[in-house]
Amino acid sequence: MKQRYVFCLHKINIDIRISNNGRNTSNLDSNLLDNLGDICIELKIIYKQEYKMKKIIITVVLIATTLFGFSNQLKSQNQAFKSNNGYVVKRITFKNSNLKMAGNLYLPAKMDEAKKYAAIVCTHPGGGVKEQTSGLYAQKLAEQGYVTLAFDASHQGESEGEPRFLEDPTQRVEDIRCAVDYLTTLTFVDAQRIGALGICAGGGYTLSAAQTEHRIKAVAGVSIVDIGLTFREGWDGKTPVSEQIKLLEMIAKQRTAEANGAKPILGNYVPETVDSNTIPDMREAHDYYRTPRGQHINSTNQVLFISFDKVIAFSAFNQLGTLLTQPVLLVAGSNAGSRWQSELAYNMAKSTKELFIVDGATHMDLYDIPKYVTQAVSKLKEFYGKNL
Repeated sequence: MKQRYVFCLHKINIDIRISNNGRNTSNLDSNLLDNLGDICIELKIIYKQEYKMKKIIITVVLIATTLFGFSNQLKSQNQAFKSNNGYVVKRITFKNSNLKMAGNLYLPAKMDEAKKYAAIVCTHPGGGVKEQTSGLYAQKLAEQGYVTLAFDASHQGESEGEPRFLEDPTQRVEDIRCAVDYLTTLTFVDAQRIGALGICAGGGYTLSAAQTEHRIKAVAGVSIVDIGLTFREGWDGKTPVSEQIKLLEMIAKQRTAEANGAKPILGNYVPETVDSNTIPDMREAHDYYRTPRGQHINSTNQVLFISFDKVIAFSAFNQLGTLLTQPVLLVAGSNAGSRWQSELAYNMAKSTKELFIVDGATHMDLYDIPKYVTQAVSKLKEFYGKNL
């Protein structure tokens, strides 16, 4: 019998729910389907009656031919999309070892390819994809004259990598290095003026990469989270070590089971359902990722359970005080439950640094709410203008 586990980051393994046969993925939101633009989707729904269980398994196979730009999709590998604001988006690929990574390259309006431009790598949160908040910031920074690259993490989104839905922090950091590799191959990018930006867990990964990737000349994070610290200590930093050990023991049992032929099990990055007991940040995360507010067909809210030992072992901040020599900007909402992580990173960093608090904003507000994103982008423009 197939099992599906739901893990809420704010409680780690305390809030684990199991449902047989998974969830009915055929119930796609009609608003999401209405906004798919030029995606061609073939839905093949196969019904299999399980008489003993008296339940129906609905398998939905989504076969999508897509090319993504700012407003959903592009139509070919070499085609560019020009926005109403003049910036151009090109669908690109680059290599991470033997994996083909999928990205959207944002170019400033009226760009002269004979000139050199500063460039910024934009890294998405855990469970996100390039068409969501990292793409929004890439777009906003392209409007300020930067070449920007938003990409899907390896094993996720449109990027290659098996097994699917793996969250491997070491690989995620390498993704960023390879994105920098790609930018250095572009004749119109100044290789001495490459910066990096990450949102949520992408912010933690970006800080980690910048500690040893000194081709990154300026590093910034919005609503940053060290995913390893979060899984060890919880969203609020209060999870006891005993609960961490319990989770590691569960992972050990599952790895043994899979080595002996058991099916992988999947967790969730954010809650699939919320109630009055769900903490505010997780309610907002559900609203962003699981409703038309920010939902994207390639962001499935699935993560391999056996990813979590790798996540727990990871620390994004461990060498901030020694190896991070580049200037750093951290942007956090005054009402964000994750604000303590931005403050921790700020206190650990010894390079030129700034902590910018957006008054009234929560963690998720900085993903897409215009009045808060505008403030963050204004500060990022100032920061990169000074340091790239």
